[in-house]
Amino acid sequence: MSGPDLRKAAAARALDLVRPGMRLGLGTGSTANAFVALLGERVRAGLDIVGVPTSEATHAAAAGAGIRLATLDEVPELDLTIDGADEVDGRLRLIKGGGAALLREKIVACASRRMVVIADAAKRVETLGRFPLPIEVNPFGLAATQLAVEAAVARSGCAGAVSLRRTQAGDPLRTDGGHHILDAHLGRIPDPEALSTALWAVPGVVEHGLFLGIADAAILAADRDGSAEVTVLGTLD
Repeated sequence: MSGPDLRKAAAARALDLVRPGMRLGLGTGSTANAFVALLGERVRAGLDIVGVPTSEATHAAAAGAGIRLATLDEVPELDLTIDGADEVDGRLRLIKGGGAALLREKIVACASRRMVVIADAAKRVETLGRFPLPIEVNPFGLAATQLAVEAAVARSGCAGAVSLRRTQAGDPLRTDGGHHILDAHLGRIPDPEALSTALWAVPGVVEHGLFLGIADAAILAADRDGSAEVTVLGTLD
């Protein structure tokens, strides 16, 4: 099966968790988009929910699908967030931020009673770090912040290059919040908790893409002889 088919299969399983009246956090990225599209179909068929999007892109997609939306200021406590992940390990630790929405994604996830990840099973890893770790930083003092991030990475037992994410035009990428993204190409992160602590000690770091102790479950879809086999890490209850 293709990647889009697997993403849709995982999204469809997550849709079973949605109940009328829920306040839902809506993630960002291709798998989250698959969920938003399926949720929109249910909404147009009469399902009453309210969604809080984690990015401007998700806001546009959800509004286009007919989903009633609110801000986190209007609805500060959520029942459930459904979002994708760039990597997930067996302890439900995540790397997120490939779509540059990690700050809003983490705020929304932490405002939710539960967070469930949906992904292609290829995102399951034994050790985090193959996917470059996004680190959202303030534009002020960018060069100094990058040096400090590189030192923090080394202190935490990791090794690899740290680069500024740029647009296709070559300009520094700006997040929805007006920040920049540093990508740490580490290969493996032996102690995600230690790296998280080290990064938080760096002035200028706004957020990082390690989601630790936040996800309650992950729905993973794999190709098994041309059909989707869905497995669950954690508990969906």
